[in-house]
Amino acid sequence: MQLMPTNPLRETALEIAEVAQSSGWDLPPRLYALVRTASLIADEPALARELGVGPDDADDSFTAVEQDELPGERSFEDFVAEIVWPPQVDGTAVVLERLMLPPEVEESLPEDESVVDFAAEHPDRQEVRLTVAVTRDGQAHCIVEARGNDELAEGPDLVPGLVSMLRQTLVE
Repeated sequence: MQLMPTNPLRETALEIAEVAQSSGWDLPPRLYALVRTASLIADEPALARELGVGPDDADDSFTAVEQDELPGERSFEDFVAEIVWPPQVDGTAVVLERLMLPPEVEESLPEDESVVDFAAEHPDRQEVRLTVAVTRDGQAHCIVEARGNDELAEGPDLVPGLVSMLRQTLVE
């Protein structure tokens, strides 16, 4: 197993994934605004205190600010397509659960709405939790955790579609 180099975005993504892990499975998506900790302390001292962030934390780390619960009647993809983060937000992250199928199944996927049912009923399906974080300056970090397996797969481009979707929310 290759170890990933540490950086502030990776550390933040790992912290978010750890919180999700401790919350269990079968949860709705969670969306976060990522703000440079030093900026948060300078610009929003009351919020920083509420989040337990103090002057000793003012390095180039990010503070993840969880957003209110997402609307349950819409898909995450539809919801996130309408988000545009203000300039004070340096990045965004999401945690969501999905079904993954092995690559060899891709050719047999139906091309209509029944793909969801197909995936849910496929014997080789795997439930995964995705934690994806991106920044305005183009960094990305993805973490994939399979249900029933404590090992995490991580890297900058493991979930390219979700990375691209989140990056669009940061375009001014």
